Amino acid sequence: MHNTPEFPMLSAIVDDLACQGWSQQAHFLPAGLVSALATECRRRAAEGELNPAGVGRGAAQEVRETIRGDHILWLEPGESEVCDEYLTAMDDLRQAINQGLFLGLEDYECHFALYPAGAFYKRHLDRFRDDDRRAVSAVFYLNSDWQPGDGGELRMFLADEREHDVQPTGGTLVVFLSGDVPHEVLVTGRDRLSLTGWFRRRGNEPF
Repeated sequence: MHNTPEFPMLSAIVDDLACQGWSQQAHFLPAGLVSALATECRRRAAEGELNPAGVGRGAAQEVRETIRGDHILWLEPGESEVCDEYLTAMDDLRQAINQGLFLGLEDYECHFALYPAGAFYKRHLDRFRDDDRRAVSAVFYLNSDWQPGDGGELRMFLADEREHDVQPTGGTLVVFLSGDVPHEVLVTGRDRLSLTGWFRRRGNEPF
């Protein structure tokens, strides 16, 4: 598999997914891009574009702050140069995973996620019971100067009853198999920004 100079960690991510079902990489993208994405998220939040996230899907979706408290905005291509740069990077990752693991990932969907102080997301899986299109989850953090006491860790529940906590430090990317890794977001003590998304394959839903 070929790695471009901009994304030297692609092989490591693919190898980690194959061996353990998840990967954590610091400094996945340049600091300038991380900062620009954080600025874009905050700007759009200030303009009222982020809305409380729901649980469930379709007509059954509802906002339940006792389960999750983040505010989100789905990304669409062509809305901003910085977001398009991020989407291009993730498409490079999608192609690398397909080349290495033959998962048949067809596209990538993602949203900004802002957790205000006091917010959390209880333990869950990213794959819906009636829709198996989400195959690989990817969370990219946009927080500068994050300190251990700030909370907001991503806690993954791994095999053999192991837990692994990820501090949401800007530039860190976490990738994991959507149907295999239960996880939660611990209570955050300050605004916590990320781009959260899913690589999807052709699913079992009728067209």
